[in-house]
Amino acid sequence: MLASKPVEAAANGHGGPGAAAVLISEVGPRDGLQSVSAVMPTASKLRWIDALYQAGLREIEVGSFVPARLLPQLADTAEVVAHARRLPGLTVMALVPNLRGAEAALAAGVHKITLPLSASAAHSLANVRKTPAAMLEQVRAVVSLRDERAPGVGVEVGLSTAFGCTLQGRVEEDDVLRLAVQCAEAGVDEVGLSDTTGYANPAQVRRLFRRVRGEIGARTGAAHMHNTRGLGLANCLAAFDEGVRTFDASQGGLGGCPYAPGASGNVVTEDLVFMFEAMGVATGIDYERLAAARTALAEGLPGEPLYGMTPPAGLPKGFAPATTQEPR
Repeated sequence: MLASKPVEAAANGHGGPGAAAVLISEVGPRDGLQSVSAVMPTASKLRWIDALYQAGLREIEVGSFVPARLLPQLADTAEVVAHARRLPGLTVMALVPNLRGAEAALAAGVHKITLPLSASAAHSLANVRKTPAAMLEQVRAVVSLRDERAPGVGVEVGLSTAFGCTLQGRVEEDDVLRLAVQCAEAGVDEVGLSDTTGYANPAQVRRLFRRVRGEIGARTGAAHMHNTRGLGLANCLAAFDEGVRTFDASQGGLGGCPYAPGASGNVVTEDLVFMFEAMGVATGIDYERLAAARTALAEGLPGEPLYGMTPPAGLPKGFAPATTQEPR
């Protein structure tokens, strides 16, 4: 077991005064846009990211360094990174599938790199054309590159299909645990769990995050949940109960995984923010400004369906968010 530090729990159960704050990591500009057929113009991406920043988002996955022939939607990632770096206090994050992508990401000046490492061999081969063991070697190489060239850049691994796979079926929890430990031993800063295919349920989420935290402690990273079967928010709450304080979400519920059949429906940022704020757990995000960012998204992707329960319903009368200060 790796050394860990105590988890700070919310002072009053789920929320209330003194509840621990959470970080909402917006992944729509990468995970969302890679999953739609339309290519959002670069100028529209920049307006959308600016609007998300004005709403209070302070970690945004702005793109991915993959060959343009594979994901033309993200061919402008270096330009987007350059723009996002000018927003004070924003952690600019990008996904990379391998060492070559990491080299491009570091050259562009990202603050944080994320790597996908699937616990399912079938999904790993479909997604990155590598076995999990081969992908782990890429993780080690990326950490070494980071340590050599840019030691201040964060490296996070998202363990994909941690709760089940549409290609393989059942994914053994012991396999997820083993990969989490190996990633932590390789020197990554965070290891998150991703419900890539929307298979997870709250009991499973609690159990697996508890087991991972028991092995790698404070390196336990974000919960990346999908709402494919309507359990996205419930699973986020289950992860919160186990001490998770970073949650991936996508505005309008855009996203999925182009290499996992049936994987749809990232957790909707607007709904996740509303849930936590209603509980008294501060997100640092102004909901009205977040709604304005949704408008920027819709203008950049005309005709693309956007999802969420809170946006059409609106905020309840007398709603008092936990976040009352202007974003800094």
